Amino acid sequence: MLVGSVRVHHHAPASLGYPPSAEDPRSLRVTVRHPHGAVPLAPRNGSSPPSHSTPWSLRVTVRHPPLSLLACFHAGVRYLHHATVYTSKAQSMIARYISSLFFVLALAACSDDKTQNPVDKSNVGFGVDTAFHDLSFERPVDLQDPKDGSNRLFVVEQAGRIIVFENSPSVNSSKVFLDIRGRVNDAGNEQGLLGLAFHPSYTSNGHFYAYYSATDSTRLSRFQVSGGDPDAADPSSEKVLLSIYQPFSNHNGGQIAFGPDGDLYIAVGDGGGAGDPLENGQDQTSLLGSILRIDVDTGNPFTIPPDNPYAGNTQGFREEIYAYGLRNPWRFSFDPVTGWLWAGDVGQNAIEEVDIVESGGNYGWDVMEGSSCFEPSSGCDQTDLILPVWEYPHSVGRSITGGYVYRGTAIPELVGAYIYGDFITGKIWALRFDGVNPATNTELIDADFNISSFGVDGDGEIYICAFDGKIHKLIPDIGP
Repeated sequence: MLVGSVRVHHHAPASLGYPPSAEDPRSLRVTVRHPHGAVPLAPRNGSSPPSHSTPWSLRVTVRHPPLSLLACFHAGVRYLHHATVYTSKAQSMIARYISSLFFVLALAACSDDKTQNPVDKSNVGFGVDTAFHDLSFERPVDLQDPKDGSNRLFVVEQAGRIIVFENSPSVNSSKVFLDIRGRVNDAGNEQGLLGLAFHPSYTSNGHFYAYYSATDSTRLSRFQVSGGDPDAADPSSEKVLLSIYQPFSNHNGGQIAFGPDGDLYIAVGDGGGAGDPLENGQDQTSLLGSILRIDVDTGNPFTIPPDNPYAGNTQGFREEIYAYGLRNPWRFSFDPVTGWLWAGDVGQNAIEEVDIVESGGNYGWDVMEGSSCFEPSSGCDQTDLILPVWEYPHSVGRSITGGYVYRGTAIPELVGAYIYGDFITGKIWALRFDGVNPATNTELIDADFNISSFGVDGDGEIYICAFDGKIHKLIPDIGP
């Protein structure tokens, strides 16, 4: 006899070095038990197979309730279409019985229980939608607009490819702009091709920059677009500008971006290992745990901007450092109106933080995690440390993904708000801060995918890179 049960249960894959949080009632889990016990599915991500006590589960998340029963049924059909291929006789038995659970799922998923609704009902004016339905990507970690008027977008895949396509909802094809998978080390969960930036004069010089993991280091390299095809780069044009030794496989940083001053900024993590064991965060003689700033238009391979905080110092401090005391500033961005540099710094055990980064600033890690003492755990010296403009505990989210200040036109209510999210929980917020009054934070969406990065197009509209293989777009109205 087959027994099926429906219960509310947390379901989120661990990634970026963080495990799923504890019970978080945001999705449905169906447990199907064989007469001789639970039948596990084959692993889908290369991990070790689950034990035979692990129940098979089917997850259905309802984003925009109330949904019709027919809509819920269709959602179930779509799920099964993409479900794991059963690889054993025992598993195939489940498929013959799963249809009997469809209507149980539908009724449960369409109920009025607020814990099943990943959208904050106080903010139903915002939502996300798949931006390019006919395109899919492998672990997309960055999205950039070259600002060349071509109406193209470029998506970075962690393994080492950059994909280019037309910025149109109906686009059904894409091209490989650059493939350097043979040079990229993506063995670790936080390693790979991590960042992309187009030179402000890309239209005339064809230069773009990539930040990626090599064998035991991260590299900042310049590449050149092909002379005969604007949708293809020349892999042989690589010029390595900077190589940074990485003692561990995690906390590599990743963001690179040109600032309003025309200089290139690079986010570098503390080198990894729990708790910054090498004390890189507070060591200005190391590039690790910092945001760097260099001038790529002069010198060979670059020059230090004369107003960098440690330019010309005699203490052995690295002159490339713009700010330090950061754990893993995975994503940062510049507000084109104010010029402020907003960064999301991934926390350790307790706190995720948002910083506005200033030249010469010390953001506290590993003396502090957010606004709390870390080492020592109490009574730490906070002299000259800059505290976050906003933070949240791990009961809310576990791995911040920095975003962008919204300057588009499609959602006027969000203009001037910093839009960011959490990789693990899928929450997306709007943070407002004017530099004078206390910051205010509003949850916009509780999405059902892992948010690896945000991006903006030429119109200032915000996109979300997700590990469901899709690019999503922030939209003004999710409808009924």
